[in-house]
Amino acid sequence: SGKEGLAKAEADQPDAILLDVMMPELDGPATFRQLQANAVTADIPTILLTAKARSSEQKQFLDLGVNGVITKPFKPMELVEEIEGILNWQD
Repeated sequence: SGKEGLAKAEADQPDAILLDVMMPELDGPATFRQLQANAVTADIPTILLTAKARSSEQKQFLDLGVNGVITKPFKPMELVEEIEGILNWQD
């Protein structure tokens, strides 16, 4: 859930975070906003996974400040390439 993810992100400080748009308790965008509001997690690159394929919806997510949006279903290599691109850009 989003709440569990927030606690794990703060405790573990991962290199990147993947959030599904549709999650119990807190959805992906709400979870992302809380990550951004926390100084410990604000700089962790975040990718949203969504079933919403319309570009206007994806733009909304990017306007929130996420580092990437991947539309489901996706090929595993797409996810790997997105994560690598974001982590390489951060270096």
